[in-house]
Amino acid sequence: MERILTGDRTTGKLHLGHYVGSLQNRVKLQNEYDTFIILADVQALTTHFERPELINKSIYDVAIDNLSIGLDPNKITMFLQSKISAIAELTVFYSMIVSVNSLRHNPTIKTEAKQYGYDDLSYGFLGYPVSQAADITFCNADLVPVGDDQIPHIEQSRKIARRFNESYGKGKEFIKEPKALLSNNPRLIGLDGNSKMGKSLGNAVFLSDNAEEVNEKIKLATTDVNRIKITDKGNPEICTVNKYHEVFNESEHKNINEMCRKATIGCVACKKLLANEINSILNPFREKRGYYEEHKEEVRDIILTGSEKANIVGNKTIEEIKKAMNIYI
Repeated sequence: MERILTGDRTTGKLHLGHYVGSLQNRVKLQNEYDTFIILADVQALTTHFERPELINKSIYDVAIDNLSIGLDPNKITMFLQSKISAIAELTVFYSMIVSVNSLRHNPTIKTEAKQYGYDDLSYGFLGYPVSQAADITFCNADLVPVGDDQIPHIEQSRKIARRFNESYGKGKEFIKEPKALLSNNPRLIGLDGNSKMGKSLGNAVFLSDNAEEVNEKIKLATTDVNRIKITDKGNPEICTVNKYHEVFNESEHKNINEMCRKATIGCVACKKLLANEINSILNPFREKRGYYEEHKEEVRDIILTGSEKANIVGNKTIEEIKKAMNIYI
């Protein structure tokens, strides 16, 4: 089987945007690929270095989110980034062959720096793509499931692998050039109509939310601001709730659109329909979540067992790389 590397930064619980964008597909991919899931706690420090307690708690939150949506610990290798020595070593080796200018011009770095309001970038933040290249290549992953906004990172990883092979491989590709496995899944906007659903933006439905929390959040979701009374005809094209119906209530989406335009359904009723659909999706996850939250030692064992396996794979990679670089005695 080909191997994929995917995962999440441990900066808080995952939300519906993660589910639609990657997690839903991740469950399917585990049956088709040798799947490595990284809990990226070191990379979480690039933006949350002042909140280590959040990162520690989030290790369990993110792991449970992944397990609750259907990832099978017997099919996947879930591991903690900070426990994999090969990743740390590769990050150092790779940093020797990557220029600062190439990192500064990385469009994803530019976007995220602006998002977090960073004028003076830390070494760790600027070098995030180098660390990510180490994440991907320590296990010689063939594919990395990503959205189109992450393609620059994958291209950077491919360039690093290519240059490393050219410098030390002597014609041998001992580090695979990873390929992007693009998803056609839609990008879910925030409940406030923001172009992005974010953990810290106050516009997300989390996978861990209970039914009442989902109901209350959907009640506050942005609709057509010009529709004041129930008798006013709406414009679903500018309604956030409508966009959610398109994703989570596809079979009724067209009908709801027509009713909105004809003012035969009000925003309150429309939101209730959406909340019901989302809760019906989350209900099976809640049952699994309840189990894992009561058995955190089992979650810990899954992470540690996966980390042991990942270290075996990574140590073999590092051994070959050091021999190629003549860094051994």
